[in-house]
Amino acid sequence: MHDRFGCPCCSTLFGDAYRDQRQREIQPLALTLLLRRFGDRSTAVGAALLAASGLPQAPPGQGSSKVTRMDQAPAGTRVFVGGTVLPVDAAFSEAEALAIRGGKVLAVGTRHEVLREAGEDAEIVDVGGRIILPGFVEPHMHLMPVAMASRWENVGVLNCPDIAAALERLQHQARNTPAGQWVLGGQIDPSLQQGAEDLSAQLLDQVSQNHPVLVLNASLHFGYCNSRALQLAGVDRTTPDPAGAAFVRDANGMPNGVLKGGAALMRVFMAARAMAGVDPVEAGLGVCRKANAVGITTFCDQATGAFGGPSDISTYQAMAASGRMTARLRYSVLDALGREWERMGLGFGQGNAFVRATGWKIVADGSNQGRTGCQREPYLNTDDTGFAYVDPEDLKDKVELRLRQGWQVVVHGNGDRTIDEILDAYEQARGRGVSLARRPRIEHCSILHDEQIARIRELGVSPSFLIGHVYYWGQAFRDNIFGASKAALLDRAASCEREGIIWTLHSDDPVTEMDPLRCIHNAVTRQMWRDPDHALAPEECVPVEAAIRAMTRDAAWQCHSEHEVGSLEPGKFADLVVLSDDPRKVDPLAIKDIRVEETWMNGHKVWQRAP
Repeated sequence: MHDRFGCPCCSTLFGDAYRDQRQREIQPLALTLLLRRFGDRSTAVGAALLAASGLPQAPPGQGSSKVTRMDQAPAGTRVFVGGTVLPVDAAFSEAEALAIRGGKVLAVGTRHEVLREAGEDAEIVDVGGRIILPGFVEPHMHLMPVAMASRWENVGVLNCPDIAAALERLQHQARNTPAGQWVLGGQIDPSLQQGAEDLSAQLLDQVSQNHPVLVLNASLHFGYCNSRALQLAGVDRTTPDPAGAAFVRDANGMPNGVLKGGAALMRVFMAARAMAGVDPVEAGLGVCRKANAVGITTFCDQATGAFGGPSDISTYQAMAASGRMTARLRYSVLDALGREWERMGLGFGQGNAFVRATGWKIVADGSNQGRTGCQREPYLNTDDTGFAYVDPEDLKDKVELRLRQGWQVVVHGNGDRTIDEILDAYEQARGRGVSLARRPRIEHCSILHDEQIARIRELGVSPSFLIGHVYYWGQAFRDNIFGASKAALLDRAASCEREGIIWTLHSDDPVTEMDPLRCIHNAVTRQMWRDPDHALAPEECVPVEAAIRAMTRDAAWQCHSEHEVGSLEPGKFADLVVLSDDPRKVDPLAIKDIRVEETWMNGHKVWQRAP
């Protein structure tokens, strides 16, 4: 069974194409290990190993001493004054000034105190009444799927409120694309965008009959193409469906352009040669810049290997060796590739301040909006309870094994039955003497009952909420998927806050786009995009300070990085964001509209809003 609205954790859409392209580029295993071992200790050694690897190199001059390297701290001292500094320390205090030196925070406090500490030679930066926060930390996204689709036209809900607008945007792309070349789109989600339920070939033929057209669903589990694309891919009435997938057909048995499942989509995707000419290292660096534009300075990939297998880590290493990473990367490796990670000798904590392995990711069920999250009771007006991706006893074995190996275990769980089984697995491991000190997580952790929250608190488990479920799909959960009573159990951040549980917010990009201020807004207001006059379970709205903490200090803690990022305290990295307004003082409904003015990482300004 395929999850129509699943997440990239369990989608291997690009895997085969990516591996085919990268086979000529991937270094031997020994070189991978050397890059991992020495790339963080010596720039010269890292650069030499990168050159030997055959991985894509930085453009000429990028690695020279004349070009700023993000992994080298800038000289001198800067003092930020003229605004409000929210260091997000334990007391959630306010300060007048912030000093940075050598890529780290030097002092935070009153203007007088900070200037005295900084010295007479410090450069003064007046932020003009703006707000300074720690750089945001995105604890759950998917780097390589976002990177490799970065050149595709985004026709998702943020750009196109309905399917008609998406088609119009694709038509514009076609008018500006030479005849015969592919028109490529992504992020579309008919469950959120009003109009046709599926983009059939008949609809996409209206975009163009002179260009092949391919559009990916936001889930990456299926897509849509026009008649020309089907023709170039050699798909017709006689084409058999691939194993576990389907070319959806009309009443006459003709493929109608809807490509269900990765194998069907890959047939057309490979015909598009969509990966040709896309440098994964440069694309990954582009995601860093995309993150900077919304104030993110650290993000965590939560399914490393799902895209390109072990070569994902080679890409990460090359990104770090380039000296041009403008965001720090933490990552969790996908359990399905367990033997590969063991063969590589990969372990918790390997890496450096820019790229580091922290988690072991297990996917236990699907998605609730796709009705494959595993539930205690059937979905609304159905007999369907979803299904588990992992047998409960196997899940217990997997969790215990990886905990014993010292990993932080990170388990994807959406349905309430699956969350029961995840908690059973953690509880059994602890009962067998296995430590839970590595901050075990539940990803999405969507539907929570009171007794589950009590178990989470008692076990010391930390949930991360895909808060866009409330904003984008809240009305659908309430009216079509669960009913009002169960929908009120979605993303219960306030209940976890009251119980003293450390929780975070995430985007799951590309399921929803990275945007910490939007996530903070969603958690504070629980406003629903399709029913903006109502909040979903308003009793679960959190204070704005708690939501800020969830995207800074607590997200850093979840990613085992609180010693270096997540708050602006002396000795931590000078990773910070300058905002136009104070999220605590604007109308809560306006939090998502606050502008990111500047983003700084490692003491370097890496993004500034255009005047």
